[in-house]
Amino acid sequence: MKKFLAIICAAALLMTGCGGDNVEKNVELHVSAAASLTNAMNELAELYAKENPNVKIVFNFGSSGALQQAIENGGETDLFFSAAQKQMNALDEKGELAEGTRKDLLRNEVVLIVPNDSNKNISDFNDVATDKVEKIALGEPKGVPVGQYSEEIFTTLNILDAVKAKAVYGSDVRQVLAWTESGEVDCGVVYATDAAISDKVKVICAAPEGSHKPVIYPAAVIKSSKNLDAAKKFLEFTGSDAAKKVFAKYGFTSIH
Repeated sequence: MKKFLAIICAAALLMTGCGGDNVEKNVELHVSAAASLTNAMNELAELYAKENPNVKIVFNFGSSGALQQAIENGGETDLFFSAAQKQMNALDEKGELAEGTRKDLLRNEVVLIVPNDSNKNISDFNDVATDKVEKIALGEPKGVPVGQYSEEIFTTLNILDAVKAKAVYGSDVRQVLAWTESGEVDCGVVYATDAAISDKVKVICAAPEGSHKPVIYPAAVIKSSKNLDAAKKFLEFTGSDAAKKVFAKYGFTSIH
């Protein structure tokens, strides 16, 4: 009987990977990421799954401000990729980030775009304050980083009040892009990476140098994550050479 029990116990240990050392458990990572990262992140997840088939990545894309609030309100999140420092700083100050995991990951640019068939002769950001533009799409500045950068640009150019009178505000950068693509607005302000994925808009120009804070994308593991090790491993992967190639494909510049 004792011998039989020993065999049963040994079999059970083998089935569970000797306590889990040899068999990785299936993990579902919840990743909150700025809307501008949608295409790059989806491709990264496919790449990551080839080497880590036990990890399923579930994305929540949106404005960095909305994602920040969701994390603060207890929404299930393992990692956060923000399009600006402001939202990450807020989480950091509230002790929401896993210690030592925060890092600056990517750079981007802010650009002025118009629909492909535009005949408004818009040539730079200053033209937004003229009769050439009746309506401009911007990110909502309280929670959408590209909207915050836009306000900084137009403030630097001393035309913010004139621009506000013409502005319609999107809930994230992809909505700004969509409105510009459809011609519902005369122009929009998005990231260079968003403009690059669309064949329905053309870039007029990049924001004047020094007109806004650098567009830096920080990333971090969330302290309340139930999968800290797996989250840290995926974050490390986003800084790998393979990941850098994917980000570069979509127009992002890796910082390290």
